[in-house]
Amino acid sequence: MKAHWNDTVIAESDATVVVEGNHYFPPDAIHEAHFEPSDHRTRCPWKGEAHYFDVTVDGKTNKNAAWTYPNPKDAAAEIKDHVAFWKGVTVAA
Repeated sequence: MKAHWNDTVIAESDATVVVEGNHYFPPDAIHEAHFEPSDHRTRCPWKGEAHYFDVTVDGKTNKNAAWTYPNPKDAAAEIKDHVAFWKGVTVAA
């Protein structure tokens, strides 16, 4: 799977974990140069607290376009530190 935004691959992996229709990419699959931690947080009742990243490509920033669960609840342990996307980021094979 590859995650694209602004015509650039920002993550790629053959080992994503699919949860609720979202592909979660392992930490080593992320092209870190495009990611900046955000202060934004949300809470899922069964996964825990999500931490977000802004994604920047060619000087354009997509705020809070990626998220991760650094300390997930037990039910979501398989996605610890994996990264998923939304807000116009395309994920496809």
